[in-house]
Amino acid sequence: MSQTLIWRLLSGARHTNILNYNQSLLSSNERILSNYFSLRNTSFFNKLPAEDIWRGVTAVSNAGKKRGRGKGSGKKVAKDLNKGQTIGFGKCGRIWPGLNSPLIRGNELINQQKLNENLDRENGILKLRDSMGNFKLMKLNPIDRGWSGSKMPGRSIGPPDPVGDEEFISFDTRVLENKIVFIMKGNMGRKRRYSVLSVTGNGNGLAGFATAKAPEVRTALRKSKNRAGQKLINISLCENRTIFHDFRTDFGKTKIFCFQKPDGYGLVCHRVIQTICKVIGIKDLYAKIEGSTNLQNIVKAFFIGLMTQRSYQDIANETSSNIVQQQKARNGFIDVKGIPFLNSSLTHNTHEIDYMHYTLGNQIVLKRKGTLPFYVYSKGHNLHQIKAERFRNQANVRLHKLVNSYA
Repeated sequence: MSQTLIWRLLSGARHTNILNYNQSLLSSNERILSNYFSLRNTSFFNKLPAEDIWRGVTAVSNAGKKRGRGKGSGKKVAKDLNKGQTIGFGKCGRIWPGLNSPLIRGNELINQQKLNENLDRENGILKLRDSMGNFKLMKLNPIDRGWSGSKMPGRSIGPPDPVGDEEFISFDTRVLENKIVFIMKGNMGRKRRYSVLSVTGNGNGLAGFATAKAPEVRTALRKSKNRAGQKLINISLCENRTIFHDFRTDFGKTKIFCFQKPDGYGLVCHRVIQTICKVIGIKDLYAKIEGSTNLQNIVKAFFIGLMTQRSYQDIANETSSNIVQQQKARNGFIDVKGIPFLNSSLTHNTHEIDYMHYTLGNQIVLKRKGTLPFYVYSKGHNLHQIKAERFRNQANVRLHKLVNSYA
């Protein structure tokens, strides 16, 4: 004890002063102990929430993301040990009045009781914990998949949202492009956004396309879909399945040559043009792209070509000539497609006009001849052709015999 305390005791100090001094000593000791234990119990895991800790373990820098790193990271491997647990039902099952059972049942006071062991419950909890870390992506239906697996380009995102009482019935929207773009802000620096290009249509000649950007993917998809529904274009179809005539169109460095094809030919073209044709309602088409294959240039060039189409009657009035079509599938049958409108100011031409050159603007696709392999003129190849001469038409003859035998 200090000299001051001894002097106060000897001088007959009040008992209350001694009590106050003892209380101050106790409070100071408690403060020291509380500070000591708070420092000991506080760590890195207590300061930050779980999400921040996981982010610090699995995060990848911006430079690493650009190089393709960290695609498989970010998965939490921890198990929730409280999953499937209930108070009182464990390895040592017990009835705890007030926790998992009532205190009084009727007129009887319930006491603690031990429950029977339930091995099936333990096995079920272990299976539940083991299955927590095995997350699998939901498998898409092959019809719902896009151009490349589960990625967004080529996938359907449904019709545009209704505007008032107007609903987009029988419309379907397809994503053509989904990419990440950046913009520099003065106060935020590099800001990431998602750019989505989509096309919507009802499959009967009414379609539109639009591009939208947003910080989130879902927002960009919804904005692009609704904006495409506001920019619909009416496109005339020939026989409700193909284009009216061959045409050439371009946008920027992209050139597209489109050709009309007979019924049942299908869509032989770039996948972007295929998707647009399915949305519009075009079933038979052949298209050849020359130059740049930028997606936005292809979409704009193709829509420009569709809008610049002319019907058979319009071409007949412009050229003052009859528009006829010779159908090879019908043994050279000639079908009249357009007759010029009779007018005194128009004079009918007597010479033939190449319909294909007229619609393509006197430009055609350059078709290069295929190069022959190096062994064509060799001695061994000539010997092979001599031996295969008597079998050259065997497959066709066999098919012909099979057809006639069943006829």
